[in-house]
Amino acid sequence: MTTPSLRDRLSGGEAVYGGWITIPDVLPARCLAMAGLDYVVVDLQHGSATERDLPAITTAIKQAGATPLARVRYAHPADIGRPLDLGCEGVIVPNVESAEQAAMVAGACRYPPVGYRSAGGNFAFPVPLCFVMVESPAAIAELPATLNVEGVDGIYVGPRDLSFALGCELDPSEPVLRKELERVWAACAAAGKPVGVHASDGTTARLYRDNGCRLITVAVDAVAVSRAAATELAVARGA
Repeated sequence: MTTPSLRDRLSGGEAVYGGWITIPDVLPARCLAMAGLDYVVVDLQHGSATERDLPAITTAIKQAGATPLARVRYAHPADIGRPLDLGCEGVIVPNVESAEQAAMVAGACRYPPVGYRSAGGNFAFPVPLCFVMVESPAAIAELPATLNVEGVDGIYVGPRDLSFALGCELDPSEPVLRKELERVWAACAAAGKPVGVHASDGTTARLYRDNGCRLITVAVDAVAVSRAAATELAVARGA
């Protein structure tokens, strides 16, 4: 029996949960994946991993039963194509402000004649997942057109950068942020495409899931280690 792919599960309306790697090593990647997560994202934009680390890290993620994705550095064909060549089965692309830019991103993920990705590398996944990030009011304003772009599989919200752009607190119940999140949720629901989101903890992840988000990141490697250590230390000290 064939295990459904991440794409198939999202297409079927299922919510999937993932982790985020900032430490450039196979061990945190394997540990996160073995926790039962559905996907693990290697953060090439703000994490310490480089393209050189990807073959080993993506292999470790796959062997532990999760799907390897990458958050790329920038919405540029070279930044998108290399992670796909080196073992990632999809990309999350930041700094996408318009439907025109989203079309360029989608084209960089797909081979001709539907795209312009250069042939090479990982042919096992010729149609990788393509999520574009929404991190600004301008990107939200363009969202209906962006979601209509062929090859854009979904939207991934970066709540921290969005809150910075809006000048408000990073709290999904904060009125200004909440209003913009609801615009994203409604637009994606109308387009029939999944919303991804970065959650800071399990409680926040459930809030996002209950509002229709379906690609939900629940743990970051370095943060998870720090939180667990602080919790156990507090218990040991009797705090």
